[in-house]
Formats: sequence, structure tokens, C-alpha cells
Amino acid sequence: MNKLLPFLFLILPFSPLLAQQKDFSGKVTDSASHLPVNGVTVLLFPSNRTDITDENGKFQFKNIPGVVKSVVITGVGYQKLVTTNFMNGQLFSLVPKQTQLSDVIITANSTNPYKMISESDIKMRNISNSQEVLRIVPGLFIGQHQGGGKAEQIFLRGFDNDHGTDISLNVDGMPVNMVSHAHGQGYADSHFIIPETIAGTTYKKGPYDAEKADFATTGFVDFHTANAISNNVLKVEGGQFNTYRILGMMDLLSEKAKTSGQSWYAASEYRYSDSYFVNPQHFNRFNFFTKYHGALSERTWLTVSASTMYSKWDASGQIPESAVDAGVVPYYGALDPNEGGVTSRSNVNAQLLTTLANHDIIKNQLYYSKYKFDLHTNFTFFLVDSLNGDEIRQREARNLYGYKGSYQHESYLGSIKVSTDFGLNARLDETTDSELSHTINRYTLINPVKLGDIKELSAGAYISETFRFTEKFTVNAGLRFDQFYYQYNNKLASDITLNGAGLYKANNNTVSPKVNFYYQASDKSQFYLSLGKGFHSNDARVVVAETGYKKLPALYGADLGTVFKPVKNLIVNAAVWYSYLEKEYVYSGDGGTVDFSGRTRRVGFDLSTRYQPASTLYFDVDLNYAHGRSMDDPKGENYIPLAPVWSSTGGLTYILKKGFNGSLRYRYLAHRPANEDNSLVAKGYFINDLVLNYTKARYEIGLTVSNLFNVKWKETQFETVTRLKGQAAVDGIAFTPGTKFASLFHVSYFFK
Repeated sequence: MNKLLPFLFLILPFSPLLAQQKDFSGKVTDSASHLPVNGVTVLLFPSNRTDITDENGKFQFKNIPGVVKSVVITGVGYQKLVTTNFMNGQLFSLVPKQTQLSDVIITANSTNPYKMISESDIKMRNISNSQEVLRIVPGLFIGQHQGGGKAEQIFLRGFDNDHGTDISLNVDGMPVNMVSHAHGQGYADSHFIIPETIAGTTYKKGPYDAEKADFATTGFVDFHTANAISNNVLKVEGGQFNTYRILGMMDLLSEKAKTSGQSWYAASEYRYSDSYFVNPQHFNRFNFFTKYHGALSERTWLTVSASTMYSKWDASGQIPESAVDAGVVPYYGALDPNEGGVTSRSNVNAQLLTTLANHDIIKNQLYYSKYKFDLHTNFTFFLVDSLNGDEIRQREARNLYGYKGSYQHESYLGSIKVSTDFGLNARLDETTDSELSHTINRYTLINPVKLGDIKELSAGAYISETFRFTEKFTVNAGLRFDQFYYQYNNKLASDITLNGAGLYKANNNTVSPKVNFYYQASDKSQFYLSLGKGFHSNDARVVVAETGYKKLPALYGADLGTVFKPVKNLIVNAAVWYSYLEKEYVYSGDGGTVDFSGRTRRVGFDLSTRYQPASTLYFDVDLNYAHGRSMDDPKGENYIPLAPVWSSTGGLTYILKKGFNGSLRYRYLAHRPANEDNSLVAKGYFINDLVLNYTKARYEIGLTVSNLFNVKWKETQFETVTRLKGQAAVDGIAFTPGTKFASLFHVSYFFK
């Protein structure tokens, strides 16, 4: 019978049902861009079989029981497609529309419990700046304490991730995190991403995804830039504190090229601000990004992107509370006017995706980054050097080379659908003259502390098997292996952490198992249990110098959660979680020293809700709690410094494609311990932000207000022993003040 089917379809090209057809496949594209649509849900009735389209927009059903009377295709941001006229291998085209929560479907095919929320957020919420890109992740808080040019401090699930030590950030599959960085391990500066180019965000909390390796302990965030743009855009912004920004996005191909499945666009921005500090920041940042996406053949897609970023700034830095209280320095003032920095990053990223005849997918990716970093800070002022001060310089030049490859295969063991994902990755970081120096007036050298060249090679392999036993029960099991090789060419004979100048080498490896269980209780609810091991690597300068203990410390985690949709316009995601982190050595980029970190244990819960009472109104609320303690210290002295406890974000968004739209948001971070005995407390804050727009087909006029009620708050806080010139040392809180009330006006022009 199967051999006769092609001839039957020639006679009857469209049929109201697939009476005897056991297999059914097709492809879904966007009607505007003509590009494949990934992640939309395909349902067959009356069997209620579901599948989700892959990166080529393709779906496939095997061994369909009974007849298929209708096909329903639904995705966030698209009109639902219901058809009774279809054929095997058909191309389905979805029409974009305003996003509605009612279009979100909870399905056992999705092994990411955050997928429904992340899809809705990125399309409904206004992203007004590069920091808002990270705030898309529920429970993730960021703090800036070096003038906007430095990577943010990141908080998530009871962890002070510093600048990225325990969270993996990626854009289009390319890592943002830097290993063995001059300032800190895992340093993740995402400012080279232009917010308007982001089309989607994928994230998971915890170490449960076999594809993810280094730094993915509290979770990962993958940013996906748009493959195509619907309009050319020219945007001009201007506001308080001599702040302005110019953005341009331009489609570079003709309509004829688009219909053949190709797209190519370029985007660029320039931003300047003196900011709200007493000393002007003179902050400059330039970004350029371009991306090509096109079909080389019916089954092969090529995506190539390139970007460059340059940023330069002055910074007020962090100041002691005691100095502010004594009137020595104003709240928004500075004690060392020489703080600041300059950084740049240029990237090339090429991805090749091939679909085989049996619908298997092969992905290959090559990427390269050229990076420079030069930072000048002073945390302790005159504590160590009472004459010249304690200013430090951290500098490096880096080449980063990387490869990622994967093979995805679907098969059946009887009625059990098995999805196999096998992958390989390799990454080589080479730095030249990674430096930590004691300086004065930025560039005058007083004393070198660290100077050397670093080579760090990491390679990994993983396998992830997903077994869909029934429409209700799915199990994912994964295993990955990671190997690291370190080389440090020490150029300082005076470096006391090593035995003089010379070449030092080391290597280590780790195995990380993962398992995830998903149970689809109904078409309105899913429950999941995730267990897994993750890790973060340590700085090469630590690994080659130290022996013993864990230099690839493991984090063991567990999540028990649910996603449910009690009514069509309300989604709730809730989870309780646990994490245990092993002992480790930690390299202090600010002092060039090695600190010992003991075992820690954390428990907590996350709650996220999304509610859309009307097509034009969207509410979102995230509430997060974490309780963390050191396991190797006595009670009362075992607090984890700066670990967030209670946090919450939320807002109301008014959505109207043409006309007035905007959002009112809040951020709340509660008090948290600043040291081990909680005798010093990092003060919490509650602030509001406002976005108002008037949007028409050809233009948009808007206003963004940060800190709407002009609350005086502290964005970052640290326990720091400081000494002002001629005074005694003080152990207390040093902080960077958060933004004052700041308004920014913008005008955008859209054209073809």
C-alpha cells in the first residue's frame, strides 16, 4: 500500500483525511519572511498526536493510529492554522499576528519548561537596553559597577555569579563567557549584542542540559538574533545626563531574494552618556552586526554573522558608605577619578544546518572572536600603598577559536519515539600579556603582579536521549565528558604563586550525567523532575599552580516543578530546587591571589506567572527565594556573602500594534548578607521603570524612564576594607549607586 501512495497523491492531491497513511510530515514557514519557523506545535486530530517543528521548520509523525481528519498548527505570535485539506510533505505557511497567551500550548514534546514563558516575554515585553536582555530570565538580577562598559554582576538562584562564573551565556551558539579572563573567571560581557536584533531567548535553570558544559551550573541563557527583519529602521534617542543613541537596521536583499529563502541585514548603533554621577562618564559604545541566512539547497541552510564592538568610559567606581556618611564624598561622587576602561570584541560566526532524507539534522558551527580589555579600578584607595594609592590595571588581548557540531536522529522502538542528540565541541583561548599591575594615573606602572600568556583548550562530547513513551510521559537522559588543557607562560620571576618565570602546564576532566522526567497530566499541565551535575572551570593561573582539591568543582542539582495553564490566558511555572557545590580554588583577578571556597548548599523556589486578561494587556510576575549556607563553617558564621534571598520582578504591558503601548515594571531585591556572619548587610531596593510608545506603521515615538520615583538605591555592594588618604582603615560596605530618575526620548522611522 505504501508504494501506491505517491500515485494516489498524484490523482488526489488534496484529501480530507489520511485514511490509511501511517506516516505524515511537513514544513512550516513564515508567510512574511518565507523562512522556516522553529518550535511551533503541530497537532493531529482525532488522535491528539503532537510534534514540534525543528530548526528547518519540519515536523514528522510515525505510526499514526487510525485516521487523521484535521491538522492544527499553532505558535506564539502566529495565527492558528486549522486545515482538513492536506497532503504528506506539504508546506504550511503561518501568518504573523499579535502574540496571545491563548496560543501557548503545553505539550509533552517540549523538554524545556520555560519555553512557553520565554516565547511570550520576548515578544510582548519592551527591551529598552542591553541590560533588559538579561532581565528577561525570571529571577536573574544584574548590577553594574563600572560605568556601563564592564560586564554586569549577575545574581541567580542564591548565587553571586560575579560576572558569569556560574551561568553560561551564548548568542547564536557562540559563547559570551571568557575563560581565564583578566578580571574574573567566566567574564561575560554581552554589550556587543544590539537589543533590537534579538528575536528570541532560550533559557533553563540548573545543570540539566547535556549540550551545555562550562559555567552552566545555575543555568544558561541563549540569545537568538533574528534571521530576517520585517522593516528597515532608523532610531534616534536622547535624554538626561547628555545621553543619546543612534540605531540603524537595514535589509540588504531584494524581495525576490527573500522569496527564495534568503535574508541579509545589517544593524549598527552608537551610544554616548555622561551618566548621573558627579564625574561625567564620557561613555562611548559603537556596535555593528550583520547576518546572512539562506538555503544552499533544499536541505542545507547557511547562516553567517559578523559583529564588532568598541567601548570606552570613565567610571566613578564603588565608594565606602563610611566616606559618604562623613561627608567626604557625595553619594554620586568618586574618590579616584582615574577609574575606567576600554574594551572591544569582533566576532565571526558561521553555521551550517543540513537535513538528511530521513529528517536527521547535522549542524556544524565555526566561530572566532578577537577581544581586547583594559580596565582601571581602585577598590581600597590607600589601604596597601599609602603614598601612591591602590589603583590596579587589568589587561589582556585574546583570540578565541571554536567549533560545535551535532547530529540529531529520530527513531522508534515499537511505539516509543526516541530522539538522539549527539554533539562535539572544542574551544581554544589564547591570550597575550594577561596583566594585573599596580599603577598610578592609569598607565604609570608601579609594581607588576601578574603577567603572562595563557592557552586554554577545552573539548567535550555529549549524548542526549529523549524517550517519549506515551503522549503523557517523556524521559531525557544525557551524559557529557569535558577535557581541559592549560598552559601559562609566566613572564614574572617575582610571581610568588609560581616558582618563577617559565612555562607551566596542567590538565583535568570531568563527566556530567543528567536526567529529566516529564509527565503530561493533561492538556493544561505538565510536571517535571530534573537531576544533574554541572561544573565551572577555574582560571588557568590557579590550575597550573595548585595541586589537590577540586579544580573542576561539581554542582549537583535537583528541580521539581510544574507548568500549568488553568485558563486559556494564564500560565504558571513553579519549581522547588536544591543545589550542592563542591570545594574549589578561586582566582581573584583583583588581587592576583588564590582564595579557597568551601562547600555550599542552597534550596529555594521559583514562581512565575503570565496573565493576559485582554488582548491588549499582559501581566508578568516572578517571585524567587533562595536559602544558602556554607557547610564548612559554624552556624552564625556560615552565610554566603551577597547571595540573594528574596527577589521579585514584574510588570504590566499594554500591547497595541498601532497606537499607544508601553509597560510599567518593578524590580525588588531584598536585603542580603554582605559577609559570613551577616554583621554587614547589602541593602535591598524596590524601583520602577516605565516605557511609553506611540506606534504607527511608519514611525514610533517613545519615552523610557528608569527609576520612575527617583529612589536612592545601591546597585552593587561589597564588604571591603578601605583606607582614605591619611585616615585609618575601615571594614564596611562599599557601593555603586543606582541610577537616578532618568528619561530617554526616542523616535523611530520604519521603511521598506
